[in-house]
Amino acid sequence: MATVQVDIVTPERKVFQGEADIIIARGVEGELGVMAGHAPLVTALKTAPIRIKQGGQETLIAVSGGFLEVRPDKVNVLADTAELPEEIDVERAQKAKARHETILKRLDKSDKDYLRHKRALERAEVRLQVAKSK
Repeated sequence: MATVQVDIVTPERKVFQGEADIIIARGVEGELGVMAGHAPLVTALKTAPIRIKQGGQETLIAVSGGFLEVRPDKVNVLADTAELPEEIDVERAQKAKARHETILKRLDKSDKDYLRHKRALERAEVRLQVAKSK
């Protein structure tokens, strides 16, 4: 099976570089899987795990925002934030999840801070999901 080169970078660092059989990401239009030879595209990313499959192994990376660029032989992820499972502080993510759940229960959906706390809760949940994949 042909592979595709995958680079995942944030403004601070390169998080992942390697070959993949398939990369699965959640764009704003839905989930997509990219294999070697895929048609070129660019899409904004949602806060969600990116799954990289190579030779029966799967790596999850917690990604928050950014863009996915696909070329026939390469996939570039330009993420606002990205973390590998072993980099995630589970206790901190659990505390963030609990804090934002509590705040969201008190806020009305029309409150100016509602969306900010909802996105922070999504980030914490994704980080916990990826941390469990270690």
